[in-house]
Amino acid sequence: MTLIYSFLFCGVVCLIGQIILDNTKLTPGHLTSLFVVVGAFLDIFDMYDKIILWAGGGALVPITSFGHLLTHGALVKAANVGIMGLSMGIFDLTSSGILAAIIFSFVLALIFKPKD
Repeated sequence: MTLIYSFLFCGVVCLIGQIILDNTKLTPGHLTSLFVVVGAFLDIFDMYDKIILWAGGGALVPITSFGHLLTHGALVKAANVGIMGLSMGIFDLTSSGILAAIIFSFVLALIFKPKD
């Protein structure tokens, strides 16, 4: 059943994104930033962890999960260290994904040439 819930959650996120793109003048960059902020707000109010329990790994795939991970890492580190933990913990949970994106982008930029 978790597989169906994962599919539904990702589908709803994509549906909302497509509706926003079709009916507003927002660009995909704006929409990406909006979804990161929504994920962060859902984590602040402890709602995103409940979504993860319901949808499983499907809730960790969309861009909303990036905002959740940024906020979650910062809040956990702040609870342990104090106010300085906000800046120390913000990349604790996302650093491996960011590093992988940088490395893969660099390697693919060496292999492929952009079109004119």
